[in-house]
Amino acid sequence: MVSGSDEHGTPVEVEAVRLGVSPRILTDRNHAKIVSLLKSWNVTFDNYTRTESPIHKEVVAKLLMEIYDRGYIFAQETEMLYCEQCNRFLPDRYVDGKCPYCGYELARGDQCENCGRLLETTLLVEPRCAICKSKPVVRQTKHWYFDLPKLSEQITTYLLSNQKLANSTRNFSLNFIKEGLKPRAITRDVSWGIQAPFPGAENKRIYVWVEALLGYLSATIEYFRNHGKPDGWQDYWFNREAKTYYFIGKDNIPFHTIILPALLLASGENYNLPYNVCATEWLQFGGLKASKSQKVGIWMDEALELFPADYWRYFLMATRPESKDSDFSWDVFIKRINADLNDTYGNFIHRTLTFISSKFDGMVPETDATDPDIVEILKTLEEKVQAVAAELDECKLQSAANTIMGISRVGNQYLNEKEPWKIIKKDQEKAANIFSVATRYVKALAIVSAPFMPSAAEEIWKTLNLPGSVHDQSWGEALKPLPPNHKIQKATPLFKKIEGSSQELQDRLESIRERLGKSG
Repeated sequence: MVSGSDEHGTPVEVEAVRLGVSPRILTDRNHAKIVSLLKSWNVTFDNYTRTESPIHKEVVAKLLMEIYDRGYIFAQETEMLYCEQCNRFLPDRYVDGKCPYCGYELARGDQCENCGRLLETTLLVEPRCAICKSKPVVRQTKHWYFDLPKLSEQITTYLLSNQKLANSTRNFSLNFIKEGLKPRAITRDVSWGIQAPFPGAENKRIYVWVEALLGYLSATIEYFRNHGKPDGWQDYWFNREAKTYYFIGKDNIPFHTIILPALLLASGENYNLPYNVCATEWLQFGGLKASKSQKVGIWMDEALELFPADYWRYFLMATRPESKDSDFSWDVFIKRINADLNDTYGNFIHRTLTFISSKFDGMVPETDATDPDIVEILKTLEEKVQAVAAELDECKLQSAANTIMGISRVGNQYLNEKEPWKIIKKDQEKAANIFSVATRYVKALAIVSAPFMPSAAEEIWKTLNLPGSVHDQSWGEALKPLPPNHKIQKATPLFKKIEGSSQELQDRLESIRERLGKSG
């Protein structure tokens, strides 16, 4: 699992100009913040790197020269926007304007956030410099281009043959190709970024959306070099048994289904192409798309000031906009946390483990595997655990989160129907059987919910008094019973019910923003 801080490109340079600092100072600071935030959210990578990594720069230069040598990159004089007031060419995010396709007023020089179309700065209607807001002029400059049209047929074949891609992702990409691929400029007139390796391009930098895409490759190479296995990366990029998954927003689809495959194909090496590009629709706030650049949404550090990471992780997965845009609201957040995490998931686990502690002295009863009712309820558990695995394989994270909650509901329903707290007065062995089943549900929940709620899952594992960490367990461990004569620890509630109204939560958020200096 690899990713990294995307540190190059005009957005970074523009922000550095606005702040009056060097891009390197800005990216060093932000990379450290991102690493810290990911850790606080319990997000873990085998390698979380950065595009300023020397290995990344080495890999990018090598692969692009391979593409250049094979005739897929050429130089050409072209017209670019130039700001006479700032005395600079204006690539990508240095330009704002109106989208020529959908009319969106806040389109940027590389892409329209509204319709997702890739743009060139000269296509913008009523362009303006992002720094000084003046109207730019057109000037001649030389750039190096990636000859995408040469690869149209190969990319089309890849898209048609890859049945793992969602229909919406495949169709979007095929329509993109049908409209006609054009050579894509891969150099920029900027001072920040990776030096272009082509002869005569000494003053050019590589377009960020070319080099950042190759970061998946370089991060894998870096990981294995750091672990003393310099050739280990090849198993992931050349072994046909390896499957690569990419998790993105829908506006990044063409970069991952067209440009990345094209770069890999053009190199002449037999790289694995993306196995699945898991693209979500947009998470909106008040009808507006969540956007760092437009300052729409809730920041990661703000969120943790309100609630623990597991609350947010579960909610974001359970409401993930997989098939259509979704709109965040505090009402929905409160309902999902209270109904799902507190009343269903947390309640089932707590009542099960608390009852075992109080009535069985913490000793987990053994299961009577011959009881037909028990055979049936354990079969249901097995089916649901397998369903979660299948949904994860298909990138249906929302469905997987809701299936996990379904396991809790089945457990709660089982206890409510059997009423072991009444049975135990007459038949302790029968009540013990019921709770042995419930405990197996609890153990399964710890493992299958670990990717979604790592802190809660680890707490359950510790309460079950099982060795090691839940995050070190294999998926198959979820269906195995606890050891005979196993004693658990005393349980404490995993979640707290959210008290207060939507307006009160919004007021708390505004107060946090004011304290953190983010107001306005």
